[in-house]
Amino acid sequence: MKLFDYAQLGSCRLKNRIIRSATFEGMADDQGRPLPSYQNLYQELASGGVGGIITGFVYISLEGKAMQSGQAGMDNEEKIDCFLPVTKEVHRYGSKIFLQLAHTGRQTRKEDTGFDVVGASNKKSPYFGGSPRELSTKEVYDIALRFADAASYAQRAGFDGVQVHAAHGYLIHQFILPSINQRKDEFGVDGESGLGTKFLEVVLAGIRKRCGSNFALLVKVSGGDDYFRGLTKEQFARFIRFLDRVKVDGIEISYGTMDNALNIFRGEIPYKVIFKYNPIFKLSNWRRRPFHNAWTYLWMRRKIKPFTHDYNLEYAKIAKELTDIPIICTGGFRRGVDMRRSLENGDADFISICRPFLCEPDLIEKLKVDENYITKCTNCNTCAVMCDSGRPTRCYRRMGR
Repeated sequence: MKLFDYAQLGSCRLKNRIIRSATFEGMADDQGRPLPSYQNLYQELASGGVGGIITGFVYISLEGKAMQSGQAGMDNEEKIDCFLPVTKEVHRYGSKIFLQLAHTGRQTRKEDTGFDVVGASNKKSPYFGGSPRELSTKEVYDIALRFADAASYAQRAGFDGVQVHAAHGYLIHQFILPSINQRKDEFGVDGESGLGTKFLEVVLAGIRKRCGSNFALLVKVSGGDDYFRGLTKEQFARFIRFLDRVKVDGIEISYGTMDNALNIFRGEIPYKVIFKYNPIFKLSNWRRRPFHNAWTYLWMRRKIKPFTHDYNLEYAKIAKELTDIPIICTGGFRRGVDMRRSLENGDADFISICRPFLCEPDLIEKLKVDENYITKCTNCNTCAVMCDSGRPTRCYRRMGR
């Protein structure tokens, strides 16, 4: 496999094996409708030559919104016309685009959504706090239908497929993890696999039934979760076997949950920006602020994993041994030589990249000229932390503060 070979992903033929991984945009209005800047972002990415694009996560129902403002939604039929210009622009340049569907579950706040926080169980999130209400069995089925509805809207809006977000501690991931899922109904943890995959299975079956087999169905998964009784590699392997059985079209390998968000993307800890903009870490009492910030910074340092190149590749290798489904690996790809080697060694089928595209939308052209090119992204993480600021996501080192 080579970086710039054509490659098949479900029903989609991509012109290369590089995918822009989901990146929060912060470019929608308060109704979740994409603004002109949203369309411009994806037009710029597609014109740069990327093979596939996975959008930032969109909410499938209002109670499943993130706490960050500017999140796009695909929660009703009226949104179809809002996204049609976006997909049309992307297709004009020969790229494929997939809408990432998500429900936050316990990883949000009532003051941001206007709804009670719900989850697979009533177990609190260490980061978001609060006391989520455990969903009833009927409510779980209803949310699965909302995923199918959103996928159908995406298909009618011209998307080439959807990616179901089953990672990063969002609702589907909460069902999967035995450390969170404490349910006693049919959506509880399966005794044989040790995982709660029933909800995801219902979601995927509903999308397949509604959209057909010619609409690409991707899933994003986390290799590990950083909880005290975290997912083991044996459990991860069983999860991949489950996905192999239900036959999705692509599996993207990521890591972690929002309870330790910096372990998802890794790198620097821009603590001054975090304390200024993050609504959970901000403290209004100025007398307590120095102590609070110092304690929080030390807590972060203890929890955060260091950045290493291609840091999710070990999980991609496990998945490749267990399934013929195309494996998309994200996390820490900064050097062209590593991207090429990962494909040539058969460790992954696609490379997905997030932050480097923010500072270099023309990254594909640079890699074509020099396959050993090293991206300019310094992993400063300001772009990620500023998602809490209410501003559109961008590279702050490229464009200045």
